[in-house]
Amino acid sequence: MKVLLTGAAGQLGQALRQQVPAGVELIATCRSGGDGLLALDLAEAGACRAAIRDHRPDWVLNAGAYTAVDKAESEPELALAVNGGAPRAFAEALLETGGRLLQVSTDFVFNGSQGSPYRPEQSRDPLGVYGSSKAAGEEAVEQLLGPAAGGAGAGRGVILRTSWVMGPVGKNFALTMLRLHRERQQIGVVEDQVGCPTSTHTLAAACWRVISAGISAPVLHWSDAGAASWFDVAVAVGELAQELGLLEQPALVNPLTTAEYPLPAQRPSYSLLDCSSSRKALGLAPTPWRQALRQLLVTLQ
Repeated sequence: MKVLLTGAAGQLGQALRQQVPAGVELIATCRSGGDGLLALDLAEAGACRAAIRDHRPDWVLNAGAYTAVDKAESEPELALAVNGGAPRAFAEALLETGGRLLQVSTDFVFNGSQGSPYRPEQSRDPLGVYGSSKAAGEEAVEQLLGPAAGGAGAGRGVILRTSWVMGPVGKNFALTMLRLHRERQQIGVVEDQVGCPTSTHTLAAACWRVISAGISAPVLHWSDAGAASWFDVAVAVGELAQELGLLEQPALVNPLTTAEYPLPAQRPSYSLLDCSSSRKALGLAPTPWRQALRQLLVTLQ
């Protein structure tokens, strides 16, 4: 089986490369290429279509994305090109070549106002540019490769939404908090935004299960188990890092409201994903988020 992976140099991409199943021929790409990776700029729709026609993969695993949530507010065209245009270009080309698409998406396609976990079938209502651009990518996959697409494309696209992705490499909240615990005596962190962290290790396993098992569910949700605020995660990073000997003394974490920590992009206040049906479909047991966070930190020892 031939799989074309985007975003292979990112935090999820690196986890996916470490867990490639036997029998998979991986074509790993990133924007700049190098280090054994092919260059593929997701902002260039023509390049995305050409990559499919040249390599003719059985699956495209689109793990690459524009993820700078706040910067997207001032770069809407680029965010839409990467997050909306690339999935559409892949889907268009796959209609010709016959492959399938796994589109990694986000909890930010929801507005966070309902106060209960979001189910896969619920309607999108993003708040900012980043969420809107990812929603555009989902819409393209559904239109061209979803169950109702009709013709040869029907049922060949899978959307996998996740939340608060964190791993031992790259730029993410867990690594930022670990650095701040080391550098400061006190940290202020928002406590009125609730969701669930997701380890790149468990997310990569879910992605590969979709592909290896040929899962055909149009939309899946995957995060680690439980619920947390950003404040909860920041406290846990300090406690677990001290336990593992990664720092001598954690900083004092002070809770803030969203209003006290204004940012350019509005964020959903409650974006917990209901993963129950997806876990059954994938046949994977969830890992409690604090346990997954500990496993992440262990790799940094």
